[in-house]
Amino acid sequence: VTAGLSLAVATLQQREEKTHNLFGGNKVEKAVKATEEKFGTYWPRNILILFGPPGAGKGTHGPKIEDLLGIPQLSTGDMLRAAVSQGTEVGKKAEAIMKAGGLVSDEIVIGIIRDRIQEPDCKFGFILDGFPRTLAQAKALDRMLASEGARVTKVIELEVPDSVLEERITGRWIHKDSGRSYHVKYAPPKSMKLGADGKPLPETMKDDQTGELLMQRKDDTADALIKRLKGYHGETVPILDHYRPDGIVRAVNANQKMDQVWSEILAALQRKA
Repeated sequence: VTAGLSLAVATLQQREEKTHNLFGGNKVEKAVKATEEKFGTYWPRNILILFGPPGAGKGTHGPKIEDLLGIPQLSTGDMLRAAVSQGTEVGKKAEAIMKAGGLVSDEIVIGIIRDRIQEPDCKFGFILDGFPRTLAQAKALDRMLASEGARVTKVIELEVPDSVLEERITGRWIHKDSGRSYHVKYAPPKSMKLGADGKPLPETMKDDQTGELLMQRKDDTADALIKRLKGYHGETVPILDHYRPDGIVRAVNANQKMDQVWSEILAALQRKA
């Protein structure tokens, strides 16, 4: 749907360039706007869930999917912080619970997602990253979407053997603001320099686009990975079984070269996949 919209808009923009001097740009601009409104009103939203264990490549391929489809990638952590910062009704509830040392309930998280997807950039769809994490959350998400006449349209699982993930995780560096992901072996930043011990010098680990320093997550360790994988397999994988009967789950072999992974993702995103 989004790809069709992009093609329609691109075609209209090309026509605008050719006819602007003869007829003026207002008619074309109105036509583009009308096309956007039609797709946003009458076509179903493209709602994608991206799954994968820690280190599977969600941080690498998620932004590429976002750029391809023209829909935002939504992180529950980012949405929660934004809701608290903006002082929304749901955000105030979440803030009170967190200040008291409690865990934010599924109901509040769903409420935050409901508010976020009403924003204009989600008109044609969105990508969920980090949610749902449990079967109960998946069912709650389904109910919320159904109340708005929407549903999850595609679930993509990035598959990587547990034995491969340790090297990926311990070598990962993150740009905090954007979520861009780097790896000292597979996708190093251009600025990386190695010390005498063969390890990267932290002060040289900078984001390619902004030049800002990268960081390593506290839980990107071998010991933490064991616990995280146990949680992923025990709680998240059953969600795939929940959506599988709908025919929308697609598995991608993420244990190969990045361009090959991306080719499989593109195939999985296609409507005929």
